[in-house]
Amino acid sequence: MTRPGLGARLRTFARRLKAELVALSLAARDPRTPWYARAWALLVLAYALSPIDLIPDFIPVLGQLDDLLLVPAGLWVALRLIPPAVMAGARREAAARPDRLNRSLLGVALIVLVYAALLALAWAWWRGTHP
Repeated sequence: MTRPGLGARLRTFARRLKAELVALSLAARDPRTPWYARAWALLVLAYALSPIDLIPDFIPVLGQLDDLLLVPAGLWVALRLIPPAVMAGARREAAARPDRLNRSLLGVALIVLVYAALLALAWAWWRGTHP
């Protein structure tokens, strides 16, 4: 019995990740999801769907590494914050409609806002330490 190659395993991982992101988007809309889990889920989804990355994709290796590490890590945290019953229902609904994940202008705006806030904090910190 042969094991699937790296390419096949990566495609399987990407499909599972997309299915989990679809389920996450549905769980974030569920009223049983706590506000902090909803907020985290929205940040993860905004980052995953935003064409603006923390590290641009044109930078060799690091550009793809942030997508391979940050999105799954954020998803892992979100899945622990959302009640299991809510996630189970969201996964069933996502399996019935796997094409529900689209890039969002709101997601881009949210990520730009988060990056701007981080830059403002870094600038304020730098100005405070370098008078």
